[in-house]
Amino acid sequence: MLQKLFGFDPTQHKVRTEIIAGITTFLTMAYILAVNPSIFSALADMGMPTNAVFTATALASIIGCLVMAIYAKKPFGLAPGMGLNAFFVFTVCLGMGYSWQFALTAVFIEGIIFILLTILKVRELIVDAIPMGLKTAISAGIGLFIAFIGFKNCGIVVNDEATLVALGSFADTATLLALIGIVITSALIILKVRGGILWGILATTIIGIPMGVTHFDGVISTPPSVKPIFMQFEWHNIFTWDMLIVVFTFLFIDMFDTIGTVVGVSMKAYDTQEDGKIEGIGKVLMADAVATTAGACLGTSTTTTYVESAAGVGEGGRTGLTAFTIAICFALALFLAPLFLAIPAQATGPALILVGVMMCSGVSKIEWDNFSESIPAFFTMLLMPLCYSISDGIMIGIVVYVVFNACTGKENLKKISPTMWVLAALFVLRYALKYV
Repeated sequence: MLQKLFGFDPTQHKVRTEIIAGITTFLTMAYILAVNPSIFSALADMGMPTNAVFTATALASIIGCLVMAIYAKKPFGLAPGMGLNAFFVFTVCLGMGYSWQFALTAVFIEGIIFILLTILKVRELIVDAIPMGLKTAISAGIGLFIAFIGFKNCGIVVNDEATLVALGSFADTATLLALIGIVITSALIILKVRGGILWGILATTIIGIPMGVTHFDGVISTPPSVKPIFMQFEWHNIFTWDMLIVVFTFLFIDMFDTIGTVVGVSMKAYDTQEDGKIEGIGKVLMADAVATTAGACLGTSTTTTYVESAAGVGEGGRTGLTAFTIAICFALALFLAPLFLAIPAQATGPALILVGVMMCSGVSKIEWDNFSESIPAFFTMLLMPLCYSISDGIMIGIVVYVVFNACTGKENLKKISPTMWVLAALFVLRYALKYV
């Protein structure tokens, strides 16, 4: 039964491991249940109920994870994406002056285009065209990126006007709790305690109660109705230049964030073939496309595969049972929102940092002495955290790979596939249009 539903092989996988992995991933991405409604609260004056966005966020995540679990049979969690929600609210609605219904229509159209691109295997073609060295760099870059997010959420790294970033104050109670969480979680991992990341999150949350960082505001609540934002599309502006730009932007960011996440996390899960191709990538991308379309219908921004899935993979999650567990957790969160939202960022931050360590293990496979491979890989890895963008790291890395190999002899020129040429040209055009 489990094998047919989730691709679970009892000779290779354990139910307990998959469930713990799913809970771990959920705990590291549960922040979206608080952050997404918070971002969309800026549209409350435009008639978009914030409470309804909470329900839409949870439902979109449930649908995405179920499709990933049953159809793709992979251990990835899905939810409305960070960055894409900010573009929806602050650029399309507040910046360009369009209604939230217009923005939802753009997300819906993007989802339909994604489904078509996946059926035609265009997205799969792009993934397969990325050289093995860049794929390894993407995995490590995502590790650095989520570790940076973890340090930021913990308060260990803070903003600084002079140097951009600086070390936070260890005198701050919340930062001190995060340091305790790092020590506890690291010790559990070093001691090879099964579910160490999960137990670290829970232990840190409990310790945060007497420290005044963890706050419980109840346990059970009734989920708000999603009716005010359900299927609220605006069709009369779909054949406009602005709609084309908005759809293209959603499409571009989501495509390469998703590709980066799937490649990076799959590499860590050792779910690749000898030639670097990822088994079942087409179904993973289809699950992502369906989730985006469903999320738009429910009333939220683009739903995408989460890089925090690496936390569950780090705990041993390898099958759709992990994604199914994440879906169950989101379903419970609909009714137990006060309990789940009580887990502070200082408890999940250490998990992200340590998963980042795990994801960087593959850098030894990069041909560092072959600079035609190592320079693009280095750009890819470093620019993800520095630009705070997975997609920018990938796009610039691909451009650097094509340019450097094209200019350094016939042998290197032969390494560039037609797809890589097309991608590099599109990315150069994308940045040119952005700054013109």
